[in-house]
Amino acid sequence: MRLPVAVEGWRFIVPAAAAACILGWIGWWWAAAPLALFALACLGFFRDPERTPPAVTGAVLAPADGRVMGVDDGWVGRATRVSIFLSPLDVHVNRSPVAGLVRDVQYAEGRFLAAYRDEASELNERCTVALEGDSARVGVRQIAGVLARRIVCRVRPGDKLQAGERYGLIRFGSRTDLIVPRGAVLRVRVGDRVRGGETIMGVLR
Repeated sequence: MRLPVAVEGWRFIVPAAAAACILGWIGWWWAAAPLALFALACLGFFRDPERTPPAVTGAVLAPADGRVMGVDDGWVGRATRVSIFLSPLDVHVNRSPVAGLVRDVQYAEGRFLAAYRDEASELNERCTVALEGDSARVGVRQIAGVLARRIVCRVRPGDKLQAGERYGLIRFGSRTDLIVPRGAVLRVRVGDRVRGGETIMGVLR
């Protein structure tokens, strides 16, 4: 049975929980309480629930949980960028928006500006995955924020992903950009809440 917690979270949860138990056992509740709260907070942050992708032909799914903060129709050439802001309370596991072959993975070091700033997409630490789907190429960019200092990407060029499949996460607050062909019919707008692997962001034509 799979525990609904991302594997990267256990390195934070287990030590804090163990220390809290030991301190509580010897009666140091004043020291145990903050550690227990930290362990519980990490347990919530690294939660990794199961999701059921909708069976819709040509659908492009949300790559992350969060709120749509921007839609840029003229981002680069004939591409549209949809930006999703993830608060520390959102699930931070990233999922593939379409089924396809990983063509390229590009990691870039950078700054740690607030993720909601437009320039964060180009200046912050980031990792961009290019996917070759059945009908089009789709991109996903993981972007670190002020609190997020570690991007985890589990795929490499040549890997195959299913729509909604987990492929990475960003720790402690971040942003995820979805890049689709400009001709895609979008089904979301600024302010919408989306769920990774379930919400249909748009449909490829």
